[in-house]
Amino acid sequence: MASSLTKDSPGTPGDEKTFFGHPRGLATLFMTEMWERFSFYGMRALLPLYLVSDSGLHMNAATATSIYSIYLAMVYLLAMPGGWFGDRVWGPRKTVGISACVIMIGHLTLALPGQATFFVGLALVAFGSGLLKSNISTMVGHLYKGPKDPRRDGGFTVFYMGINLGSFAAPLIIGTVGEKWDWHAGFALAAVGMALGLVQFLVFTRHLSPRSSITPKPLTKAERNSTITKGMVWLIIAAVFYGIVVVTGSYTLNWALIPITLAGLVIPIAVLVRIKRDKELTDSEQSKMSGYIWFFVAAAIFWMIYDQGGSTMSLFGEKSTTNNLLGFDFPTSWYQSVNPILIMALAPVVATIWLALNRRGKEPSTVVKFGSGLFLVGVSFFVFMIPLTMAGDGTKVSPMWLVAIYFVQTVGELCLSPVGLSVTTKMAPEKYSSQMMGVWFLAVTAGDSVTSLLSLPPFNVDLNKSGIVGAEAAVAVIAGIAVWMYRRSVKALMGEVR
Repeated sequence: MASSLTKDSPGTPGDEKTFFGHPRGLATLFMTEMWERFSFYGMRALLPLYLVSDSGLHMNAATATSIYSIYLAMVYLLAMPGGWFGDRVWGPRKTVGISACVIMIGHLTLALPGQATFFVGLALVAFGSGLLKSNISTMVGHLYKGPKDPRRDGGFTVFYMGINLGSFAAPLIIGTVGEKWDWHAGFALAAVGMALGLVQFLVFTRHLSPRSSITPKPLTKAERNSTITKGMVWLIIAAVFYGIVVVTGSYTLNWALIPITLAGLVIPIAVLVRIKRDKELTDSEQSKMSGYIWFFVAAAIFWMIYDQGGSTMSLFGEKSTTNNLLGFDFPTSWYQSVNPILIMALAPVVATIWLALNRRGKEPSTVVKFGSGLFLVGVSFFVFMIPLTMAGDGTKVSPMWLVAIYFVQTVGELCLSPVGLSVTTKMAPEKYSSQMMGVWFLAVTAGDSVTSLLSLPPFNVDLNKSGIVGAEAAVAVIAGIAVWMYRRSVKALMGEVR
């Protein structure tokens, strides 16, 4: 499968093949990530629709939004322990292989009927995705000769194309099968996608760098025993607590949702506080961390709104849009393919604009790009208020309203997300250089946890009301303006980073 995408590299012997001029192992990782994203985004497109459907779990929209948001929050939260497993326990290559198996089993479990099996499957997919997320990107880096290898940035660009190809195709295929035929068949098809990715990963793993099989800093025997002991203690405490709740007849779904949501808020804050209070950091590193907190909070607000594209907006699409374009009816899950195709179309355009402005000495600073992304995601929800108001009397609106909202959000994402990844690596204290990418993902966790918390008691907010959408939009726009107004102060904290 992967070898069919390779070609001879100019100037190299015929038996030395490359993948679009890059190390052949990139094809293996490209295909693995493409199929993993295919399974992930296909299941994600079905998730909120299945939760509210009469033929699914028949939940209300608030509970469905909360579960969806918690699921996304946990995927990004688990990226940190996923990186830890790769660094300390199994090494990146073994961790990716195991995590792919866990994801596949999770999707198969989702394909079984029953609410209990559904939540077990959802937990397995979240755990497996968290394990895989950090390590597969690390393995891409291993293919190149250090950060100065001229092919490195291009290699990651090709790799991210795999992400968008998988996420574009998944709703069209898995979404159609799940919505039009059978929900569980859709989840099973997601398992097939992950199985294809796993098989080609195992078959072509020989093309990967030997470094990917090495555990950089393996646990000592004492550390291993301590980790297992602490894990068992927490597991016993949780089992006893929830056992008492169940036996007393007090258990409801909120007993699981609320603690997980609160953890998704507390853990990111605790991690930032721990790093900020580390007395081993230099004054320069302390200053950069103070500046980074601005970016982190801004990113959390951004993702709080952006990730509702798969929950709040998807449920609106199901209930209040015609789902018909030029006489062609389509499933609601197809809306989730809009963002990936816009990313593929607009990313080169945005990159070209930045380069053109840079040549003229007018490229916006990192802070201004960040503020712009936050401002745009707020504007997208102001736009959302229009179809929400139009549909208030039961009228079904054109699907182009959602396409327009996704368009504005995608432009905002291209302003904020790549810059966020870059500034995270540049501002990371040396002591935490390998952990800071996980910290960046925690901004997604925090944002999605806020969305979940709003949907749960005691708040019970209906996120599909124009007043709530307007309030979220106002928060994002005001935050974006605040970032712009204090840009000089943030730049001063960033030191030499721009």
